[in-house]
Amino acid sequence: MTKKKLQVVRPRAVSPLPALAAAAAVAVVLLLLTAAGRPSFLGRYEAITISGVASLPFGYSSESARRAPPAVAVARVPSDCDIFRGEWVPDDGGGAAPYYTNESCPLIQEHQNCMKYGRPDLGFLRWRWRPERCELPRFDAAAFLELVRGKSMAFVGDSLARNHMQSLMCLLSKVEYPKDVSKTTDPGFRTMHYGSHNFTIAVFWSPYLVTANQSSDPAAGGLWDLYLDEPDAAWAVAVAGFDYAVVSAANWFTRPSMFHERGRLVGCHYCLVPGVPDLTLRYSLRAAFRTALRALAAGAGGAGVFNGTAIVRTLSPTSHFEGGEWNKGGDCRRTRPSTANETRMSGLDLDFHTAQVEEFRRAAMASGRSAARLLLMDTTAAMVLRPDGHPSRYGHWAHEKVTLYNDCVHWCLPGPIDVWNEMLLQMLLLHQPGAVSV
Repeated sequence: MTKKKLQVVRPRAVSPLPALAAAAAVAVVLLLLTAAGRPSFLGRYEAITISGVASLPFGYSSESARRAPPAVAVARVPSDCDIFRGEWVPDDGGGAAPYYTNESCPLIQEHQNCMKYGRPDLGFLRWRWRPERCELPRFDAAAFLELVRGKSMAFVGDSLARNHMQSLMCLLSKVEYPKDVSKTTDPGFRTMHYGSHNFTIAVFWSPYLVTANQSSDPAAGGLWDLYLDEPDAAWAVAVAGFDYAVVSAANWFTRPSMFHERGRLVGCHYCLVPGVPDLTLRYSLRAAFRTALRALAAGAGGAGVFNGTAIVRTLSPTSHFEGGEWNKGGDCRRTRPSTANETRMSGLDLDFHTAQVEEFRRAAMASGRSAARLLLMDTTAAMVLRPDGHPSRYGHWAHEKVTLYNDCVHWCLPGPIDVWNEMLLQMLLLHQPGAVSV
């Protein structure tokens, strides 16, 4: 059987409306095909049925609200399978990858739109993550939306949290496009609503998770003041009404910073200020995560605080620059995944990952049964093996006169980051109310 050739769509100087209309038509066709039969790959997994939650989504008529949402069959991995340990293998799924392109999903951040800006090698899209003891099902947009019907999900962190949310929105675009219901024009705080499923998704920009202010004093060298025992109100207050909060942070902690605790200066990272001890960036990341997790676990049924499920995503690798640092010519030009024998988590990635996992375990043990649930989404091991999945120089046109460093931090859309949402779906299935372990 010959593999289906991936069609890459380059932008044309025309209105985006026809493309959106075409994408909507594709979504309708996909819905009809889904209703016509069960995908063949479901035979490799346990199949369960999700029944929709009764709710009144925005824009529904009384007649449509009375109709029970359809049950959706979805593949689920066994509960004893660690989906975060495995390897990348060639995707022989008959052309199923990628899930979307830059034409079918208009929600891609420009700097992560690698196909639009001419990335020549598309083989990096033909790999899938295979856990050690099971197969990871492909993402099922209809099942995901049915699972979160009537609910809300917040993504909290830096631009990688936004990268994660945009991947999810592109995956869901096969079924439905969201409406922007943001109350601000700030791109760091966006809220989108899926009317047919009454599902709200939002992103909250908070790169340190704690209160942070950049010094306006030029003599201070642009240092950041981090108040390591104060959760950032920009997200800590806003997520109170959400059912899920996906929390992540790491990359910004490498910047020179001053550390404050209990109202006083306790140290810094690379501040070079006489008399101020350098506690290193490892200290600040650990302390910030501890504060954020305490805030998330402090609900205990109280009003005005987060009472949902907190999903802690471990760091996305910082180590994929080759030939120099990020600001000294470093780049990421690889075209295939690494193997575990070629690349292992090390250096700052290992230190940050260890701190995040340890603080998660500490918070989970301390939270008890009465607090918000805490789940660990340990994506780091999988992503360390994907130096080929970054935009590099393909986040803008080559002829543009812009000063941008090669991006080896964010992820191309579509790309390896889509596995985060394959994992997320399985976590929601495993931990949904009434779920039965197998």
